[in-house]
Amino acid sequence: MTETDTGTATTTDGEVADVLIVGSGIAGCAAALSAAREGADVLLLTKATKPDDASTDWAQGGISTTRGDPESLKTDIIDASDGTADPDAVDTLVENADDAVEDVLVDTLAVAFDEGEDGAFDYTREAAHSASRILHVDAATGTHILRPFLNYVADHERIEVRQDTAALELITAEGRVHGVVSDEAPTGHPIYAGATILATGGIGALYGRSTNPADATGDGIAMAALAGAEIEDMEFVQFHPTAYAGADPFLLSEALRGEGAVLRNGDGEQFMPEYHPQGDLAPRDVVARAVETEREATGEVVLDVRPLEFEAEYPAIAEKCRDRGIEGDEIPVAPCEHFLCGGIAVDDRGRTSLDRLYAVGECARTGVHGANRLASTSLLEGLVWGLRAGDDAVGVDPEAVAAPELLNRDPALPDRFAAEKFTRLRRTMDEYLGLERDPDEIARASSVLRRLKGEVDAYIRTRTARDLYELRNASVVALLIARAASENTDSVGCHYVVTDADESTAEPPADD
Repeated sequence: MTETDTGTATTTDGEVADVLIVGSGIAGCAAALSAAREGADVLLLTKATKPDDASTDWAQGGISTTRGDPESLKTDIIDASDGTADPDAVDTLVENADDAVEDVLVDTLAVAFDEGEDGAFDYTREAAHSASRILHVDAATGTHILRPFLNYVADHERIEVRQDTAALELITAEGRVHGVVSDEAPTGHPIYAGATILATGGIGALYGRSTNPADATGDGIAMAALAGAEIEDMEFVQFHPTAYAGADPFLLSEALRGEGAVLRNGDGEQFMPEYHPQGDLAPRDVVARAVETEREATGEVVLDVRPLEFEAEYPAIAEKCRDRGIEGDEIPVAPCEHFLCGGIAVDDRGRTSLDRLYAVGECARTGVHGANRLASTSLLEGLVWGLRAGDDAVGVDPEAVAAPELLNRDPALPDRFAAEKFTRLRRTMDEYLGLERDPDEIARASSVLRRLKGEVDAYIRTRTARDLYELRNASVVALLIARAASENTDSVGCHYVVTDADESTAEPPADD
C-alpha cells in the first residue's frame, strides 16, 4: 500500500480476471458467454440477488428480429428516432440481429417463444413497426430470456457470477481501465482485468415513476463519466406512454396496442388518430405526450383492451391488473420513465473512449436509438452488442496498478439518509426533467442537483456504503441529463422543449 500526493491510500492487492463484467441483464450475460466461448476466464459482478433485480427481467413486449428484411427494420428504427439514429450503428444491429437471436436464444437457451397453431413462431407487432416481426413469450419475454440465460452463464465452467456485489469505482491509469473496486471489503476490494465491460442498465431510480428496478441508479454511466469517458445523448430519456397510472406502476406492453387495444380519454374518445397518422401505434414519444395532454384535459386516459382476448392472450399483465383491483377492460394509464437512449459513447464493438473499457446495454450509447427508441429493440441491442464486446475484449493480460482504497472511518449515517436525498433528487427530475422541459426549469434543476451532489461528495469521502455510492452515481447522471438538456434547445424525439416562459412558474424543490 502506498500514499498518493493527495493522501488517498492506494493498493495493488486484489484478484484478477481475464474479462470483468459489471451487470447481469441480457447484455452482461451475452458478453460473458461470448468471452467464455473465446477461452477467457470471466468474472461477472451484479448487484442483483434475484433475476427481477435486472431490467431485462422486466421487459415485456419481446425482442425484434428482421424477419428476413433488415432494410425494413432499419427504416423503422430511423423513423422512430425522428431521423437521428446513426445509420452505421443501425446497420450493425440489423445485420447481426437474426443470427444472434437464433444462436443464443433459440439454439443455446431454447427459449420457448410463442407459436401459432401451425407451430411457427407467433410474431407480433408493436408501435412504429411496419411489420409483425417481434418474438415474444406472452408479455413477459424478458423473464423467459433472462432466467435461463443466467442459469446457463452461472453453470459455465469459465464464468463466475458473483451476486450482491457492487462496483464502486473504476481502476484507471493514464487513460486505461484496469478493473474496478468492489464493495466486498470495508474499504473496497480491487479486481483487475484485461478488459472491463459495463452492463449496468438504466436510470429509472432517478424518477418517481419508472418501469425499471429500484436499483437502476446509473452506476456504470457515472463511474465511466468520473473516469473521463465520453458520454452522449443524455437528454434523451424515454417515457413509456402506457404504464399503470396508480401506485406501484407496471408496464402495459405495446404489444397490447399492436394487437388492437386502443387509448381512450376521460370522455371515452379514441384520441390518437388526431395526433399522428399511425394512431395508437405512433412512436413512443408522440404517444406519451398525447396521453399526458389528454389526461390533463379530460382527467384520465385508459387502455381499452376489449378488442383482445385479454385474459387468455396476456395472462401475466391481466394478473397484475386484477391484483390491483382492476376488474374491467379499461386500464388507467400514464407515461412513466422507461429507457435512456444516451449513455457511455461506444463504437460497433462496445469500445468506449477509455482503453480496455467497454459498455453494452442500456448504459451504452451505441447510436442505434438516436432521440427515441423503437419498441422491442432494447433486448436486441443488448444481445448484439454484448456478443460483439465479449468477443473483442478477449486476449489482453490483466495488469495490477495502484487502485484507490476507499475510506470508511466515520460513523454510518442514519438509515434514511440516502433515501431522503433520493426523494429530493426524484422530485427534481420529475418536475423539471420529465416528459417536457423548459430552459428555465432545467437551470433550476441543475442548481438543485449541484448542491445535492456536493453534499453527497462530502459524506462519501470518509464512508464506503453502497447506498451512498448509488446516490452519488444518481446525482452524477442527473447532472449529465440536465447539462445535455440545457445544451439542446431543439425539440427532437423524447427531448421536448417548452419555450413559453408563462408555462414555467414552479419553484424549485425545497432543500431538505
